Amino acid sequence: MAQPSRTLVGPLVGRDAELTEIASLLGVRSLPAGPGTAERELERHHVVLSGDAGVGKTRLLMELRDLAVAAEWRVVAGHCLDFGDSALPYLPFSEVLGRLESELPELVAKVAYEHPALSRLRPGRRVMGADSQRAETGESEGSVDRADLFTAVHSLLETVAETAPLLVVVEDCHWADQSTRDLLSFLFSRPFDGPVAVVASYRSDDLHRRHPLRRQVAEWTRLRGVERLQLSPLPDDDVRALVALLAPAGLTDHELDAIVGRAEGNAFFVEELVGAAGLSDLPMDLADLLLVRLDRLDDHARQAVRVASVAGRKVAHDLLAATSGLDARELEEALRKAVEMNVLVAGDGRYSFRHALLGEAVYDDLLPGERVRLHAEYAAALAEGRAPGTAAELARHARLANDLDAALAAAIRAGDEAAAVGGPDEAAQHYQQALELLADPARRERFGGDVSKLAVAAAVAVTNSGQPQRAAKLLAEQLAQLPDDAPVACRIRMLSARADALFVTEPDEDPLVVSQQAVDLLPEDAGGLRAKVLSVHARILSGYGKYDEAQSVGLDALAVAERLDLHELASDVITTLSGLKKAGPKEGLRSALADAVERAVATGAVHAEMRARFFMGRSYQDWAEYADAERWFRSAMRTAVDAGIPWAPYGFEGRWQLSWVLYVNGAWDEVLELTDVTGEHAPPIAAALLESVRLLVLAGRGEPVAERARALRRFWESEGGVAIHSVVAELSEASRADDPHAVVAVYRDVVGVLGRIWHEWFSARIRLAATTAGAIADRMPRLSAAERATYLEEVERLLEEGHTVLQKYADPSGHWGPEGRAWMKRLDAETLRARWLTGVDAPPQDVLVDTWRDTEQLFADFGHVHELAAVRVTLAGILRATGDPAGAREVGDLARETAHRLAAAPLLEALKALGSAPARADGPSDTLTAREAEILALVAEGRSNGEIGKQLFISAKTVSVHVSNILGKLGAAGRTEAAAIARRRGLLD
Repeated sequence: MAQPSRTLVGPLVGRDAELTEIASLLGVRSLPAGPGTAERELERHHVVLSGDAGVGKTRLLMELRDLAVAAEWRVVAGHCLDFGDSALPYLPFSEVLGRLESELPELVAKVAYEHPALSRLRPGRRVMGADSQRAETGESEGSVDRADLFTAVHSLLETVAETAPLLVVVEDCHWADQSTRDLLSFLFSRPFDGPVAVVASYRSDDLHRRHPLRRQVAEWTRLRGVERLQLSPLPDDDVRALVALLAPAGLTDHELDAIVGRAEGNAFFVEELVGAAGLSDLPMDLADLLLVRLDRLDDHARQAVRVASVAGRKVAHDLLAATSGLDARELEEALRKAVEMNVLVAGDGRYSFRHALLGEAVYDDLLPGERVRLHAEYAAALAEGRAPGTAAELARHARLANDLDAALAAAIRAGDEAAAVGGPDEAAQHYQQALELLADPARRERFGGDVSKLAVAAAVAVTNSGQPQRAAKLLAEQLAQLPDDAPVACRIRMLSARADALFVTEPDEDPLVVSQQAVDLLPEDAGGLRAKVLSVHARILSGYGKYDEAQSVGLDALAVAERLDLHELASDVITTLSGLKKAGPKEGLRSALADAVERAVATGAVHAEMRARFFMGRSYQDWAEYADAERWFRSAMRTAVDAGIPWAPYGFEGRWQLSWVLYVNGAWDEVLELTDVTGEHAPPIAAALLESVRLLVLAGRGEPVAERARALRRFWESEGGVAIHSVVAELSEASRADDPHAVVAVYRDVVGVLGRIWHEWFSARIRLAATTAGAIADRMPRLSAAERATYLEEVERLLEEGHTVLQKYADPSGHWGPEGRAWMKRLDAETLRARWLTGVDAPPQDVLVDTWRDTEQLFADFGHVHELAAVRVTLAGILRATGDPAGAREVGDLARETAHRLAAAPLLEALKALGSAPARADGPSDTLTAREAEILALVAEGRSNGEIGKQLFISAKTVSVHVSNILGKLGAAGRTEAAAIARRRGLLD
């Protein structure tokens, strides 16, 4: 097959299912085993392959060619060319004949002797020079009977198939002449005795209603033995994978999202856009290719299409009628022509460009003055009500028509509308555009609204989209621009909102100080503003542990809110006051929070509801009551999603904490699904928080994560939660690298950062100290005497630091939960182990064993599945070394069972290094999770990762992780072996 001018080098992306299907239909590759397989393999099909220009037909056919060649097929291809009205009959078959003649000259000569008509297709006889010579000499060979020619081609293909199975590919049949189409019809309808398969491809977007191939395709697909395969656009996940292949160095999130949105799954467009990443205009060659379509239209149709491009991807008929300059009949005919020629697509009273990039190319081709004039006409039509439209549309057209005062009013209205329907990203964009327009002093002077309310609305929208740091920065900028003589309420409003945004980040400024500034300026008669400011202040006081003061301020806020009938604000205050009951019994806190949830639901206070649900989940989490914690975290997450603000504070935190709870419970596959943000447009910090938990699973399974974990360090200062989890993945990797110095360095790095942004003796420091001490103790036997002494001193410092944290720990409930008790005991146990291994101040063996038995029990109480197994691995080693092989075998078996279930390769390696064999002589555990069993069944059917992902609504990457786990659990080298093992063990229905 001829190579395209620009060929991707690398794996085929996103077409596994289509490749499997076309190869199976043609008989190039057998179908996966299943019901009816034998019957289907008896009948080989021809295939008609369709798809839009650039969607990947040629790339798929190239992959098919490679597959066929590997299966010892002969592959030949012919191409139709766009000669317009001067088409050369049978051109692709001349190309096929030429290729066969070069490869099998004797065979072709034999068939040509038996079927002389075949010689008419020889390429050398069809060039203009040869024809001219014959004309000059008066030679004439007469006409050839079509039936003879068709029979000759059929016989040629049949004869070639006797040497090897033959695949014939005819590309670009949308340009095929009538004779070529008729010959294809003959080949499709007349069976072959030997293994011959034919593929004919065409561009579906070129088949307008009167295209001659349209009828022919319909006839072909009614023939027995002919199947039609439509190549659809690539899903977004596959587009991202293709971009990663084309741009290994990576693109920014903004560039990636722009390419995914503009390319709409078209592989050629993806390639062009990646090459032009960072440019706002289309690449010239792509624009020229797209604009060729307009040349087929008459003047009125071109005018309608050019006006439509100004509206964007879609335009309502009424709006186009008001702006096109055509009367009703002219517009109707123009649109009919544009639809017939596949430039526009009609539907639901609107017209859209067949592809977004086509609309962009048409718009880019407008003259600057023409664009401004048309945008002004759109803005006038919308403002005057001559056509229906949204405020967002009006804002866009007014801005691009340079009517910036109208754009300001429309942007604010558009922001309000977006916020009302749960579109925080869009609301933030509109509000910020309005603030940018107000940067003009003259326009700000003319503005009749309250800039502070607009700034706060923008900050709330930005926070709800998951970027509170940006919200705080936005408000700081607006405060700096506030005139000295501005009403004090404006300054109060923005100071309080800024404190609120700072409170949910890791700020350089103290949010309590900023909030206090707002309170100090607050007059007694400020009404609703007073209730709002005091509500925020009470929440921040509570977060700082100033519970008595928070109670007093909160009650004041509640009194004002109830007096003014501000139900949503009252619900928010009640949620804060309910959280103050943390100082008492947990039952009191949970009862108050349940009431707060109920009231928030009744009043529609979504943010108060999310906060109360999240706090309820945290209460259960603190007591290791994970089933209830999971339920409440899921409900917080669901509330945020249903409200259209999945990244808002407390809603997103519900998802993050849920992923951690699932990690602790050992539901690792679900963690990987929950933390996969592919295609979700996650804010950077939110994505980093989920990635940090994801790395815990990957590190636990022995995958290399150090580089990814180090990449998250840039988020440590902004969000300590990222550091808490990602550093554990770093410590695990450093520990496996047998580098205790690196382990200590990582610990000191993270403690330094968290000590600055939180406080020096933060409670999670105990877990980090215990993990670090354990990593050092693991390496003690391989260190020199001098190194042992040095690192034992380090372990002793870690122990001292951990106990200092315990002494300084202050929780209003006075509760040191299961997690804290387990890690504190682990730190004590690791210290004893380090002393025992170095022989310095070594504990008696019974003390060492008892301490580790206590640690085992506390981690069982904590419910941390993986860490409990890790403790048991260490305990098994101690028991074996102290002369208790039976005890070592018992706890080793428990650890091994968990390790197999989690696919935790490092734990299995550690058990193997200890010489701990399982008590029973059975093979590796084949216990599969429900999801793994489901995927295994699909693997056994021969499905690809892409097909499985589409069927189960998960990413192909997640499927790949599941398949790796399945192979490990079954001890299989590949997918085929895994399916065989599963059938042998009765794991498949």
